[in-house]
Amino acid sequence: MSRFPDNEIISLVGKAPRFDLAESVGPSVRLAELIDMAFGDDADFSLDYATAVGNPELRRHIASENGVDADDVVVTVGGMHALFLIAFTLCQAGDEAVVVEPVFPLARNALTAVGAVTRALPLSFDTGYRIELDALRKLLSPKTKLVSLASPQNPSGVAIPAQTLREIVALLAEHAPDARLLIDETYREAAYGEDRAAPSAACLGPKVISVSSLSKCHGAAGLRIGWAITRDKALRKALVTAKFSTVISCSPVDEALALAVFRQRERIIGERRTLLAQNLQFVEQWVQRHRGYIDWVRPDAGALCCMRLKPAVFDAAAVERFYATLAKYSTRVAPGAWFGDDPQVFRLGFGLPTLTALAIGLECVSVALTEAVRPARAAAS
Repeated sequence: MSRFPDNEIISLVGKAPRFDLAESVGPSVRLAELIDMAFGDDADFSLDYATAVGNPELRRHIASENGVDADDVVVTVGGMHALFLIAFTLCQAGDEAVVVEPVFPLARNALTAVGAVTRALPLSFDTGYRIELDALRKLLSPKTKLVSLASPQNPSGVAIPAQTLREIVALLAEHAPDARLLIDETYREAAYGEDRAAPSAACLGPKVISVSSLSKCHGAAGLRIGWAITRDKALRKALVTAKFSTVISCSPVDEALALAVFRQRERIIGERRTLLAQNLQFVEQWVQRHRGYIDWVRPDAGALCCMRLKPAVFDAAAVERFYATLAKYSTRVAPGAWFGDDPQVFRLGFGLPTLTALAIGLECVSVALTEAVRPARAAAS
């Protein structure tokens, strides 16, 4: 009866294994870090409705970090709410929308639920999950209403270069004049160490929509605060109306706590960038030691990357043994099937665990790699 397809990625919000290398987030902010800055000594916080467009000061902070005006920002109940409102507003049943694959499945599900016809732009592990403009052009038509991308991508962490985004905007103007370009920038600020975050795509033009949230880079997934940025006044008004018609407003408590996150933004993001850089370096060294079993695509940003069990080493039975062995050691990675990728591919999340926990979790993956191929090698000998 559901209009949303089932996907085992829902297990990420269930009971976690001991070593969870499937998650795509970093360490969570603790409520105690925010409560004083959010409310101070004022215990008499009024639980009124918030505004449909979102707290004005919160929108000013979001705008400042994205190089736009506060009036361009609509605050939503998490980034996923923004993706759904955009799909619901722009796509009628039968309209065409282009999505990349592999893809965060809920982004595709939002389009499917509103009756849009999705046309997949496949991205390949072998080409580093880079977008081929000619392949995209062939999917565009006057029926195209939305092109949905992410930068950095989930599950790969690969970013779309700014020049490529500008070329995509030009392609849409020529081949799909009624289409909007949606860029999910949820991982944009999750740079590594001293690396600079890529500039927001929100300024690329009035037909470009940027979506993000506090879930990934800021460690505040539980606040359920996201946003959509559009410089198209008519679309922005339609999104506010759609938000009001579905949830009325965000929680004023969540918005107050979100403001506290932004006021501590430099510390919160800085700590997570340091952790990401440290853990990524460890993962890179681990990959080098296991080159006989796996390949990987090094991410540009984010707490995640894609790895592939070498097809010459892992047949279908060995892939099954790999996941069975991981489960035996209470360890989890995210199977590529969740995202529409090849069976040998999996997403590895390295931002959530401490370095010690990451090392132990990866040791469990090491054991699973060797145990998965042992029966085949034994038979060959």
